[in-house]
Amino acid sequence: MKRKLDFDIDLHHLPRVEGHGNIRISVRDGRLAEATWAVVETPRFFEAIVKGMSAERVPFLTSRICGICSISHSLASIRALERAMEITPPETALTIRLLAMHGETLQSHALHLFFLAAPDFLDAPSALPIMQSHPEIVRAGLQLKELGNEISTVTTGRCTHPVSLVLGGVSKAPSRELLLRLKTMIAERLPALERTTEFFSTLTIPQFVRETEFISLRNGSAYPSIGGDLVSTDGVVRDEEDYLRMTNEYLVAFSTSKFTKVTRQSSAAGALARFNNNFGLLHPRARAAAAAFGLEPVCHNPFMNNVAQLVECHHIMEDAAMLVDRLLDADLLDIRTAFKPKAGSATGAVEAPRGILYHHLETDDEGKVVKADCIIPTTQNNANIHYDLHALAEQALAEGRNEAETEKLCVILVRSYDPCISCSVH
Repeated sequence: MKRKLDFDIDLHHLPRVEGHGNIRISVRDGRLAEATWAVVETPRFFEAIVKGMSAERVPFLTSRICGICSISHSLASIRALERAMEITPPETALTIRLLAMHGETLQSHALHLFFLAAPDFLDAPSALPIMQSHPEIVRAGLQLKELGNEISTVTTGRCTHPVSLVLGGVSKAPSRELLLRLKTMIAERLPALERTTEFFSTLTIPQFVRETEFISLRNGSAYPSIGGDLVSTDGVVRDEEDYLRMTNEYLVAFSTSKFTKVTRQSSAAGALARFNNNFGLLHPRARAAAAAFGLEPVCHNPFMNNVAQLVECHHIMEDAAMLVDRLLDADLLDIRTAFKPKAGSATGAVEAPRGILYHHLETDDEGKVVKADCIIPTTQNNANIHYDLHALAEQALAEGRNEAETEKLCVILVRSYDPCISCSVH
């Protein structure tokens, strides 16, 4: 008689993700007894820190919530405060901001795809061995990340923690010389993206499906980035101000980060969510890349989030070139609107690399913040990761996989979400 499996997987802490999170899988007599995703970071109280602070200073502080998504956090605060105080920035400033978001997403996706996720598919413990086995792929990843860094620097003053994104617009526009150099750099890095696509097409993506609800922004005219309706693949459509009804945060005993849900047990944000809700708004090159991987909406395989990130890189490269051309024809002096502080309350929603990000801010008559609320993409993904782990572990057992195989699948699953764990405890 074959002995039934008994094993425990206890990872403290999962490597190659931002922050500290634990995976706990327990199997008894061949049956799954426990499958838990637990964030164990100490809570960070940015919402309390910004109370009493001048609205103009707040975006510089909230950008410190994350070193990877600092532009997204800055622009989420700026959008909330501009809506609260009825400030309309010039079109040129809006174009610069969108280009900045593209730079951040490109550098973040490149970091994740090449240096955090790729080792999983090559049976490598880190990116260091693949520098020897696949040097051309590592070089392509570095070239794409360098481009993302350069776009961020040109548009915001530096590649992390922006200095020129301000209320009313931007404090400084990029020069024509820098824009022309950026246009050339984008064209030169296209072959690196093509090599990346060819490489990832050779990797085997695990087959796993657990139906869930995907949440993103949608504006109906362009692939989402800054502002828009809050939508889900289950047909929910809500205004930006209804962000609390789109998150419904709640506490769980085993995690310092909250869980969220909308109409189902859990929901997911991120590249795959944006793809599922906005496929028709991708540029042609991005849609072609998706087709090459057989990626179609609505895809419920969380491992395909990696592919969705790659598809977004194609979109970003095409869109960034168009935005640079638009700026070269724009008035680079009309970049900021003057305003007077006033009392107000509003929400700013943006699509950070890891998913939809909400900042809700309220100001008094002097323009000082009196209330703040931040809900982070990974916070919105935690419940989905948790329940995906349970379903994946059960599938692995049904397929007769052993402890090592089950652990590897579960680790790849969590990394596929590209979690930003420290941010999730904001």
